[in-house]
Amino acid sequence: MFQRNCPVQHGGLSIFSPLFVLALFTVIMQPCGAQDGGVTIIDTGGGIRSNNVGGVSISADGVVSQPILVDARRFQEQRQRALQPISDDLAKFTSQRRVSLRRLEQAITKHRSEQVAPLADEIRYLAGLQRIRYVFVYPDQRDIVLVGPAEGWKVDQLGNVVGLTTERPVLQLDDLMVALRTAGASNGGTGISCSIDPTQEGLQRLHIMVSRMKTIGQPEATMRRIEEAMGPQVITVTGVPADSHFARVMVAADVRMKRLAMNFEESPVPGMPSFLELMRAGGTGMQNMLPRWWLAPDYDPLLTDADRLSWEIRGSGVQCMTKTDFLTENGTPQRGVDRGSKAARHWAETLTAKYEELANRDSVFAQLRNIMDLAVVAALLEKEGLLQRAGLELPQMMSEGATEIFNTPRQVASQVSFIKRGRNWLISASGGVQIFPWEVADRSETSETLSPIRAKALVLTENWWAD
Repeated sequence: MFQRNCPVQHGGLSIFSPLFVLALFTVIMQPCGAQDGGVTIIDTGGGIRSNNVGGVSISADGVVSQPILVDARRFQEQRQRALQPISDDLAKFTSQRRVSLRRLEQAITKHRSEQVAPLADEIRYLAGLQRIRYVFVYPDQRDIVLVGPAEGWKVDQLGNVVGLTTERPVLQLDDLMVALRTAGASNGGTGISCSIDPTQEGLQRLHIMVSRMKTIGQPEATMRRIEEAMGPQVITVTGVPADSHFARVMVAADVRMKRLAMNFEESPVPGMPSFLELMRAGGTGMQNMLPRWWLAPDYDPLLTDADRLSWEIRGSGVQCMTKTDFLTENGTPQRGVDRGSKAARHWAETLTAKYEELANRDSVFAQLRNIMDLAVVAALLEKEGLLQRAGLELPQMMSEGATEIFNTPRQVASQVSFIKRGRNWLISASGGVQIFPWEVADRSETSETLSPIRAKALVLTENWWAD
């Protein structure tokens, strides 16, 4: 948050120089005119408009905006009807569904060789897996098996494919393929990340505007002037294709986090006030500071056996991190190294503590955890050379199989939120998503508890999944 050193008085109020807040929604959408399982996504000329409640619209030129929300129930029903029937044994919930990567690769190859499109739903949604808890390697069978909770699926009110009873998003083959293909490149550098940032020119225009302000004036009119001065913010995706579903999940989660932080929407879970509410309740003043949050993996050390053929992924999956950037006298942002203000830390710690509950209420946060699971699994396979140890090749998943292409998110308009604290107006936000899956794969502990689980997890049927 950026505070003027010499506040101007207006009706007993001090003016705080405003910064930016993103105002977007969070459902992953298809590109203009695309078909998703037989459901038409409507192109209204100004971008994609779905009937999803709380969706994001991404136009063909990459502008992210709020869609017009019309007849959400009808859209949900359309997508539900487009789903293929689910067999009873696949529909039931199980805590340990097993997916054979070798047989899955064969099923994809067979399906595509028969030129049947699109892929069967059970393949697209990985037999309803909702998380990956175990990874088992079987060199004698030339196979690797993923194990986790699973059940049949349906479409929720946001248009996302979720479990029939748990309503947790299912894992998607597209995301697994992207994770496998980018595993090597995700080691080092920026890892896998997404950020939404104002331009330096926008910040400088804002700085000039604020320096000339004599009064706060009408707050609503002032907010519009600030948004115009800031201009569009730039969306940057690294480590994965920006036009992938994987990237869409990161962007959606980042946007949703900012909406909660900046009080654009009430938190769906109790005991989680917005950052601005924390500041209004008594946060300390911060001059020329830009609090920043980002979502990152949060896993315990992996468990493995003595032969390093059995792996257990442990931990909640996601945490919120914070630092504070600074705005120089000429309006140039400067990265900070501290852990952020007390209020910013409080908000980050609350989001981390509430993440499981939040993921159960808002499917985009559960989707983010899903892709983090997949990134960690892919990094583990690469780091430990598990595909080579299993003698397993996955050409469809690793290179040959096509993934869905979406409109690339490139920019979003700034939107400001004011909250009044005493004599002051408080405005600010920044954030992102950053995933370093190799850091998770690097931490492991040896345990004897995995061997009996591994012995039971081997898939011996001709089918590519089993309970």
